[in-house]
Order: sequence, then structure tokens, then C-alpha cells
Amino acid sequence: MTEQPVFPPLLKGLAAGPANPVPIAIAQAERGVEAGLLVWSQTEERLRAALVLAPDTPLEQAMAGLVACAVGMQNALGVLAPPETALHIDWTGDLLLNGAHVGGLRAIAPETKPQDVPLWMVVALDLTVALPDSLEPGQTPDWTALDQEGCGEVEPIALLESWARHSLLWLNEVDEPQGRAKLYREWKGLVWKLGQDVTVRLPKAVLSGTFLGVDENFGMILKTGATTELLPLTRLLERE
Repeated sequence: MTEQPVFPPLLKGLAAGPANPVPIAIAQAERGVEAGLLVWSQTEERLRAALVLAPDTPLEQAMAGLVACAVGMQNALGVLAPPETALHIDWTGDLLLNGAHVGGLRAIAPETKPQDVPLWMVVALDLTVALPDSLEPGQTPDWTALDQEGCGEVEPIALLESWARHSLLWLNEVDEPQGRAKLYREWKGLVWKLGQDVTVRLPKAVLSGTFLGVDENFGMILKTGATTELLPLTRLLERE
């Protein structure tokens, strides 16, 4: 029987068994569940979770919640994993462990326009704990798992609990006057390929250019040839 995680008082856990927690969290959000519901699922190969948020700001600012939860995962793994483990955050929400894809985070909301204040927003986490037995070590150099990178002793439930605690701390920081700047400073040291050439995979487009930095809402400043454009984080939003 899977161990039941213990979450901070402001969060309420809901086990999804082997099912995808995202549609469950969306259905609960549509029914008007209070913010703080954390639906989770653990199998031998994957750890998945979906956190329901209720932003009171337009999506352009509210999408910082995705950044907060991504930084929360890096902080959580940093506590539990061996010290030489390097987890980076791609601007898109992907998570890279020692340079290879190990999972990611995404955001879903009923609205996607930057100026809209959403009724709810769900931040979803998907983390590869172990690669399928059908794969040989080294067969997927761009896709890895915790147990392939020296983190096999990290208990998924302990990681889920730690992620919940750290994410909640950063989500609270975003609401403070100087909190967004503090989150930026933490994120800047973790973001993947800042200042380098990148390929950005958006839900409806693939762009390439130089990742120059971000604006106050973590929108990417991307230089493509002679053109510099701003990609707001809302470009990553998925609609229910």
C-alpha cells in the first residue's frame, strides 16, 4: 500500500491512485473547490501531482505560480538528493536532471488571455522516477529518471511532501511586495541556457533564438536574428 503523504495545513491531499491527477484536479476546480487541493499519483515509474490555485491577479502575473512550483521542486530535490545532483528549470517548465529531461510542470486554466483573472489555475507536475524496464541504460540520452542519476534512494512520497512545502513558501512569496524579485533571484540561478541559443517549444509554435532574459512577469526575451520579442508565460498556458 502506498504511503500517504503529509502536506502543510494550507494544502489538502487527494490520492488519485494510478490515474492522471490533472483531470481530477480540473474537475474539482470547476466544482468550486478551494485553492490548495493537491491531487497526486505515484507508480513505480512516475510521480504526478496537480495543485489547484485561485489567483486574484490577471494571468500575466498569476503565471508566476508556475515558476514558484518549479523552483519548489528544485529546492525539494536539493534537500533529498546527493549534493552533486544538478536540477535545472527550462523556461517552458521542463525539468532537467544532470542535463537530461526528467519531467516538467505545466499550467492549465479556463482562460488564456494575459489580462484575464482566471477562476482557477492548475499547476501540474510530472516526474520520471524510473525508466521503463524495456529500456536499456543509455538508450534514451535526452530522457532520464531519478534512479538513473543517483537519486534512487529518494522516496517519491518524501519528495512530494517536500515539493508541496517549498512550493507553498514560494507561492506565498509571490504575494509579497518584494517576493517576486526574491523568486526571480532564486530562479535565475536555476534556469536552463540563460544567455544561450535555445529552441522554445510552445503549444502552438516552435521558436529559436537567443534567450536574453525575462521581464518582471518571467516572460522570455528572445532575440531571433535582428528581432527581439517578448514571449509572455501565458503562451505556455493550456486550456482545460
